[in-house]
Amino acid sequence: MRVDLFDFELPEERIALRPAEPRDSAKMLVVKPGEGLDDRTVGDLPSLLRAGDVLVFNDTKVIPAQLKGIRRRGEAQAQVEATLHMRMAPDRWLAFMRPGKRIAAGDRIHFGHDGNSCFLGQLDATVIEKGEGGEALLGFDLSGPFLDEALRAVGHIPLPPYIASKRDDDERDRADYQTIYAREEGAVAAPTAGLHFTPELFAALDAKGVECRFVTLHVGAGTFLPVKADDTADHKMHAETGSVSEATAEALNAARAKGGRIVAVGTTSLRLLESAARADGTLAAWFGATDIFITPGYRFRTADMLMTNFHLPRSTLFMLVSAFSGLDTMRATYAHAIENRYRFYSYGDASLLYRAEMSDGR
Repeated sequence: MRVDLFDFELPEERIALRPAEPRDSAKMLVVKPGEGLDDRTVGDLPSLLRAGDVLVFNDTKVIPAQLKGIRRRGEAQAQVEATLHMRMAPDRWLAFMRPGKRIAAGDRIHFGHDGNSCFLGQLDATVIEKGEGGEALLGFDLSGPFLDEALRAVGHIPLPPYIASKRDDDERDRADYQTIYAREEGAVAAPTAGLHFTPELFAALDAKGVECRFVTLHVGAGTFLPVKADDTADHKMHAETGSVSEATAEALNAARAKGGRIVAVGTTSLRLLESAARADGTLAAWFGATDIFITPGYRFRTADMLMTNFHLPRSTLFMLVSAFSGLDTMRATYAHAIENRYRFYSYGDASLLYRAEMSDGR
């Protein structure tokens, strides 16, 4: 499909730079294809669900994956930045480098030499391989938990570009850009639909009889990359690693067999469920890397509903929601959201989407 079909104009002032307080006070636009739009808040979610429904959350935990350093090559040196996006080994990460033209295989990069890092201020790496589009494989001098400790000391929270271009990250972001149920370290971007959930909201969902289950997909920095191709067929997705436990798979299968609806909280949860689904829509335990790219025409096998934030124009995520609820529906949804001052992107408001083919409300 033509990528320009997924374009729209978004006023700068609609981009949220901080989350709503409390988190579940954010607006939520309920979208039922063919039935119109309903302006709600996230706190209304329990009233929109019923006993036996299951919410599926991504429990990945954001790490401080944004690094600033100095590249040294002989006597020459230059300032560079790295955004880690996929761990390949205990001491190796794939990273997007800026500016990519300043690095080459064999270069040494010295991160965090500002007195704030551990191990005497040293977190050093070697460029093992240089890929395309500024991507590189970095081999660090530290490994495993020692590397993790150094990243926590040296790294910055990798705020999305549309926020980072307007302000620096701060200590508040270390809490704001993390779900309250984050558990499995490895993401470099938050599963932002989950940022809206509070202990009070979880308690209300439990009282309603709504079940909560967790999967893990480590969100990579590729989620922020623009689609530069003119046609979706020419776009390459970056892979992300994830897992679905046997217990979660069995619980979701049982819930659907009893008539419960599966509600994916975030596009990352949905992409993982679709990657793990069998042809008949049932799930089994799954682990691996997925580069699934969902565009209109895709036949969903798992989720009946999707809770998600508002996404960038021409992005793979806007393509996904257009596949889920219909392109015309989503274009109208976003026009309504812009007109009614919904807040967009990672720290913005939410939408609750019903799948387009759900004619009976399931």
